[in-house]
Amino acid sequence: MTSPIGGTSAAPQAAPQQSLKGVSGMTSDDFMKLLVAQLRYQDPTAPSDATTFMAQTAQLTQVDTMNALAQSQRDLLVATLSSQASGLIGRTVDYLDSAGARVTGTVTGATFGTSPTVRIDGSDVPLGSIISQAG
Repeated sequence: MTSPIGGTSAAPQAAPQQSLKGVSGMTSDDFMKLLVAQLRYQDPTAPSDATTFMAQTAQLTQVDTMNALAQSQRDLLVATLSSQASGLIGRTVDYLDSAGARVTGTVTGATFGTSPTVRIDGSDVPLGSIISQAG
């Protein structure tokens, strides 16, 4: 397989993790791979100047830092939603069922993760379906 930078690789690369696409349509993983490939396959007899190399290194560091920050924000969101779900245990809430009807029930349990649910009268209800809670 021919590399877009001019080198060759023995096997295809694994699919990158999904990332949010930027304005250019490239994911941060695509940008990182392109930058690393450019550094790996540059001609050692005619390397790019130090200023360009430092700028590319700074870009690589910024992308890595932004990815870490985005992951931290996702983790914080999951923790917040999980806390909200557990805080409803024992409370009476109103929620919209799958048909869109308003239903009242008492929360007896909760599941955690990126899409937390609460257990009401034996059914798992998405946290986003809760519309109000009794004082």
